[in-house]
Amino acid sequence: MNFYPIFLREMIIFRRRLIRMSYLFSILITPVLYLVAFGLGLGRGINIEGISYLVFIVPGIVAMSSMTNSYMWIAISISVGRLHFKNFDAYQVSPILPMDIMLGEVLSGAVRGMFASGLILVAGVILGAGFPKSLIFLLVWLLNCFIFACFGVISGFLAKSHEDTSTFSNFFIMPMSFFCGTFFPIDNLPYFIKGVLYLLPLTHASKCLRASFLGQSVDILSITIMLAVFAVCFYWGIITIRRSNR
Repeated sequence: MNFYPIFLREMIIFRRRLIRMSYLFSILITPVLYLVAFGLGLGRGINIEGISYLVFIVPGIVAMSSMTNSYMWIAISISVGRLHFKNFDAYQVSPILPMDIMLGEVLSGAVRGMFASGLILVAGVILGAGFPKSLIFLLVWLLNCFIFACFGVISGFLAKSHEDTSTFSNFFIMPMSFFCGTFFPIDNLPYFIKGVLYLLPLTHASKCLRASFLGQSVDILSITIMLAVFAVCFYWGIITIRRSNR
């Protein structure tokens, strides 16, 4: 249970931020704008794959929001804590293993991602998209948060400056936000681009979230790929933490 103090510390910070309306506004403004502009504005009267565009886009934006919030807050918190406040120096002289740090940070990142994307799901329900029709939605949703929280830990510990986390976000997180099936079906793209996109975890998250949201059968291969990516990234994060402590 050595991971729990780390998780508790992050949750206390998270709770304090929730008191500020500016924090809630910052995590909601971009995805809600996408939801209103594309789902209600541009997508009004448009059907994709036999469903309204609003229903199509809600699972994609939930996937995107869970990705960005799970990654961003952890990556920034770790990089700033390491480079400026030297918070992680205390971990080096305490009986805490790299796995404890990894588990505590990933759990806290997943909580933040679930909270932020949960608000988007509520907004989608209010706008008329309905509720998820399968409990697998929750499993995939949580797994997506875990994966990108792992990426946040890795990015935070590899960063040599605050700009490094922004660079990773601009070249990896941001492109996935738009091209991994969140706003349009990737089947319409050229074959070689589609092949690259199927290597990215958000593609499988969007696909499985949408299928479970609609009550359709979920591709087991996609879930298997997501589990494999999570296992690799979790182990990679432990190695990264261990090397940073030397």
